[in-house]
Amino acid sequence: MASALSPPRVPKPKPKPKGALPSHYHESFLEKKGPRDQDYRKFWAGLRGLTLYFYKSNRDSQHVEKLDLGTFVKFMDEAPWGSAQDPGIHFSLVLRNQEVKFKVESLESREMWKGFILTVLELRVPSNLTLLPGHLYMMAEALAKEEARRALEAPSCFMKVSRVEAQLLLERYPECGNLLLRPSGDGAAGVSVTTRQMLNGTPVIRHYKVKHEGPKYVIDVEEPFSCASLDAVVDYFVSNTKKALVPFLLDDDYEKVLVLPPGRPVILKPKRLAKVQAKPPKPPVMPKPEPRGLNGGPARKPAGSSAQALFPTTGLGDVTAELEEKLQRRRALEHSAGRAGDQRAHLGAKPSSQK
Repeated sequence: MASALSPPRVPKPKPKPKGALPSHYHESFLEKKGPRDQDYRKFWAGLRGLTLYFYKSNRDSQHVEKLDLGTFVKFMDEAPWGSAQDPGIHFSLVLRNQEVKFKVESLESREMWKGFILTVLELRVPSNLTLLPGHLYMMAEALAKEEARRALEAPSCFMKVSRVEAQLLLERYPECGNLLLRPSGDGAAGVSVTTRQMLNGTPVIRHYKVKHEGPKYVIDVEEPFSCASLDAVVDYFVSNTKKALVPFLLDDDYEKVLVLPPGRPVILKPKRLAKVQAKPPKPPVMPKPEPRGLNGGPARKPAGSSAQALFPTTGLGDVTAELEEKLQRRRALEHSAGRAGDQRAHLGAKPSSQK
C-alpha cells in the first residue's frame, strides 16, 4: 500500500551570523565633513530608513556615527575640483540645523547617494537624476522596503486613543511626558498632536492637526510645516519648544487600565511583555457576612469565643485590652437583659393559668 505523500521539506533559514553587517538600502565608501570637522573623514556609509549610518570599515557591524535625515532641506552640488590633490566629487546635504559636506569618487556615486536619499524621503523614485535603469530598479526596491517599514513603525508616543482620552492621559501621568500622537478625530487620513504645558502655573492643553498629503505630513500651524515622517513631526514640536515638550512614553513593564468618561476601558500595554507568573495570585480574602438570628437581629456569640474569632479576616492581630473590656461589658448587658426577659415572661404567664 502506497504511503501518503508527505509535504515537501522547506529548508530552514540560516541564522544570521553574530556580528553580521546590517542590511542597508545603499552603501559605499563616503567621505564626510561635518560643521565641526577640520577635514574630510572616510567612512563606510549605509542608508537604512531615514538614517545614514557611518562605520569605520565595511567589516564593522556597529556604527560610530549616524545622521538623521528627517530634517532634510535640500542638496547642493559643487563643481568637480579636478585637481591632482583632490579629484573627488563634492556635494552638500543641507539639514534644518546643519550642513554636512560629502566627497565621493565619481558623478555616478554622487547621483546614487542623492537618488536613494530622495527615494526614502519623498517615497518615490526621483526622475531628475542621471541614473541607469539598473539604478532605478534598485531604488524601486528600496522604496518598497521603506514603505513596508513605515507601515509597521510609529513613534513610541503614538496611541490609539480619542481626544478626551489623550488629554486625560497627559493630566494623570505627567511623569510620562506631555506630548502625545493619536488618530485624527475627523476620520481623515492623518493624526493629531495633543500637548499639555504649564503656563504661569496653569495647565494648558492644545491640539494640532497633522494632514497626510502624499509622502509628507503637514502640521497645521500658522505657517504649515511639512515633515517626511511622524518621527519628524515629534522632533518638530520638541525642537521648537526647546525640549519643553517631551514625548509621552510608558515605562517598561507598565500597564494601566483607565476607565474614561465615555465608559470604555483603555488598556495601555507595555512595550515589553511582562513575565508570566509561575503561580496565579491568591484571591483577596473577603470578610464573612455576619450571621443573623431568627428575629433578623445579630446572632449572639458564644460566651467562650475569643476576640480573634470575632475578627477572622481583619488581619489586625490581637484586640486591644480596651476592646476586650467593652466586649465583656456588652456580653454582661446581654446576659442581664436575657435574664430580665425570662423573668418577665415567667411573671406574665401566671395570670393566664388562674381561672
